[in-house]
This record gives sequence, C-alpha cells and structure tokens, in this order.
Amino acid sequence: MQIAPDPAVTETALPAQPGFRLARGVARLLHSLGHAALCEFVPARGLRVDVIAITPKGEIWIVECKSCRADFTGDRKWQSYLEWSDRFFWAVDCDFPDGLLPEESGLIRADAYGAEILRDAPLTRMAAARRSRLTRDIARVASMRLQALHDPGAAGFGAGEI
Repeated sequence: MQIAPDPAVTETALPAQPGFRLARGVARLLHSLGHAALCEFVPARGLRVDVIAITPKGEIWIVECKSCRADFTGDRKWQSYLEWSDRFFWAVDCDFPDGLLPEESGLIRADAYGAEILRDAPLTRMAAARRSRLTRDIARVASMRLQALHDPGAAGFGAGEI
C-alpha cells in the first residue's frame, strides 16, 4: 500500500526549528535519489543523528544538519557518528560558513524544501555485522513510526520508543 501525502498538511506543517527544516529538505533530496531516509535516529546509546539513510546499494549515509556556527561548534559527538555510516555529510543552509566544516566529509546545501550535494562524502565501509544490525534497527524504527501514524492509540507506542 502506498501512502499519499496530504499536500495541505505537507506544506503547512513546516518545522519551526532550523535544524528540522534542513533535515526535511535533506530527506526530500535523499528520497529523490531512491534512498530510504529516517530522521532523528539513535544508532547507539548516547548518539542521535539528524538523518540516516539506506541507499539502493545498501550503503548507510548519515547527515548532520547544522543551522549556525554555534550549532556546529557545540557538537562534540559528530566524530562518533563516523563508525555508524559508510558516508558522512553535513547539511547547512546558504548562510553557513562552509570553511568550518571538515573537508574529509560530504557537504549538502539545504533548506526546508530541498537540498543538493555540493561535495560527495568519501566511502568508508562499515563492518558487515554492524551494517546488518543497523539496517535491521532502521527498519524496525521506521516500521514502528509508520504503525504509530496509522494507529496512534495502540498500546506500546510510547513517544520514547520511536
């Protein structure tokens, strides 16, 4: 079954926070590339990535959205995300000072409505066991979120679980 988005809801439900707006644009880009993207995902205890995606080839991409200099300089965990992805990208808006971002990572320019890849991220393949576990976790969380949308009153769908 395919779920068609309601255009009225899609355009009026614009996230208020700049980072969430960037994540929405990034997810749209990734979807257009055939990737399965999931926002706000926890790959391991103490880590929360803005966007994680599985590509058609099975690669895992992580995209961290940074809305301003302070948002970037205050992020102390981003290097921990590298071991949970095959490719790591930053997503920033047109006013972000790109020179702050490490050149050994990918760069995406985004806004709430879309995004484009300005610099591809180098491929650093994860171990097969980690990829398998992460792929299952992504699928499980995505399925739980979809079920919660279809049946928000169902037991077991606490906000902290999905």
